Amino acid sequence: MKSSDLLKLPRNLRESFKDLDVSDSLERYENWLARREQTNNEEYDHTETVREYYDLFTELMQFGWNESLHFAPIATDETLEEAIVRHQRQLIKKLELRKGMKAIDVGCGLGGPLRRVAKESGAKVLGINNNEQQLQKAKKKTAEEGLEHLVEYRNCNFMDMSCFEPDSFDAAYAIESTCYAPDKELAFKEIFRVLKPGALFWGQEMCLTNVFDSDDEKHCAIRDEIKFTLALNDIFSFDRVNTALETVGFEIIEASDQEVKNDSSVPWYQPMEGLTSSLRSWLRVPGGRSTLAGGVRLAETVGMFPKDSWRVIELLDRQADAYVAGGQSGIFTPLYCFLARKPELV
Repeated sequence: MKSSDLLKLPRNLRESFKDLDVSDSLERYENWLARREQTNNEEYDHTETVREYYDLFTELMQFGWNESLHFAPIATDETLEEAIVRHQRQLIKKLELRKGMKAIDVGCGLGGPLRRVAKESGAKVLGINNNEQQLQKAKKKTAEEGLEHLVEYRNCNFMDMSCFEPDSFDAAYAIESTCYAPDKELAFKEIFRVLKPGALFWGQEMCLTNVFDSDDEKHCAIRDEIKFTLALNDIFSFDRVNTALETVGFEIIEASDQEVKNDSSVPWYQPMEGLTSSLRSWLRVPGGRSTLAGGVRLAETVGMFPKDSWRVIELLDRQADAYVAGGQSGIFTPLYCFLARKPELV
C-alpha cells in the first residue's frame, strides 16, 4: 500500500457505498442474529445476510488486508502478502493445475487467488460469486492484468449451480467461502456434481478446533462473537467438515489445520495483533484500526467520507478482536485445509 492509496479511500468508499444506505445496512447487519432467531428457516435467508456483509465490508477489507481476502500460514521470514502468495501456489500444486484444464473458484471474492491460479498454471478458471460489487471489482482487475483469455466470472450462488452441467470442471477450490454456506453438505454436493469423475477439490474452512469445549462459557462467548462479526451461520469442527465431504461422495486425500506452531512460523492472527512492517500492516493492528476509525469519523463531519463509514471500520475492528481471541484461545482456525477427490466412474 502506498500513502496515495489512503488518499483514494474516500472516493473508493463513496463508489462502493453508492447503492447503499450505510446506516440502514449496518442496522440490518447488527441485527442479523435476532432476525434469524425471530423467523423460521423458510423466511430467513442467510445468503442475503452474507451478501449484505460483503457490500459493507469489501472495500475496507481490501484496503486493510489484500485483494486476496483470506488467511495463510505465515513463516517468520515473510510478510502476510508473501505468505498468501506461497499458500496460493501450494493450492495450484495440490490441484495439479496446468494449461488445458478448466477449474472453478467457488466463491471467488475479488478474484485475487483466481488470477494467480490462471496466470501461473495456465488453466482456465471460472469464478462464481453472488455479490455484484465484488464481481465488478474482480472483472476490472482481471482486465487490467490482461487475463480475460483465461478468466471468466459468473454471478452465481454456490448453493445452486444448476447453470452448469454435471461433470463440467477438471478441478475446484473454495477458499474461506463454503464456511458461509447455510447448508454445507448441499454446497459440497453442488461442487461434487459439477466436477468430472476423478477431479480434485481443495478447500479452506474456518473451523472450531479440537480445543473448543462447548461447556466452557468463555469458549462459547468467543465462538458467538466470531459468528456474529463474520456473518457465519455456523462454525463446523474438523470432523463435521470431513463428514459433510464424505456424505456427498468425496474421498478425502488429506485434511489438516495448516496452523503450524513452531520456531519458523508466527500465529495466523499475528497481522491483526502486532506484526507491522508497512502502512497497510499498521492499519491491521489495534492502534492503526482505532486511529483510522477516529480519523474517518472526524473527516465525515466535513463530508469527506460517506456517513457512518467509521461505524463500518469499528465493526471490522471488533471482528479483528474476535479473530485474535479465537486464535489466542486455540479454539478457532481459518486454516483447516483439505484435498478431496470425486471418485472415478466404476
